[in-house]
Amino acid sequence: MTSTLNTLKSNLGSRKKKLRKGRGIAAGQGASCGFGMRGQKSRSGRPTRPGFEGGQMPLYRRVPKLKHFEIINQKNYSIVNLSKLSEFKDNEIVNIDSLVKKKLLFKPKFPLKILGNGVVKVKLKVQAHAFTKVAQEKIESAGGSCEVLNNK
Repeated sequence: MTSTLNTLKSNLGSRKKKLRKGRGIAAGQGASCGFGMRGQKSRSGRPTRPGFEGGQMPLYRRVPKLKHFEIINQKNYSIVNLSKLSEFKDNEIVNIDSLVKKKLLFKPKFPLKILGNGVVKVKLKVQAHAFTKVAQEKIESAGGSCEVLNNK
């Protein structure tokens, strides 16, 4: 038997009738439509927006007003750009002590990190706790070397 458009039918159970809420007790979801008796959750216009706390100042608005939220385990570095290293001569060792002697770093209380802003024209042996990728590439392309030290 061939099927034509006028003989096609949907499978059993594939089409479900829409539940008509609030159409009498016998309908199954009558009267309060399954929302309970009273209260905010049974009213129209529900649900409330995410983060709503019933009129109390919500958490997402309270938190920025509270001060002293410190970043946990934050890594701080004494930062030096490559442009500052132009004061060093060829084959010179660059570390925290030499930077303090040349007055490029004052009272270093954090590990040293070399940033890649600037150009290196001389061959340097740089000893620091961290390097950016660009800084390391520039130092090594100038013929120098980068030595990573252990943190304090």
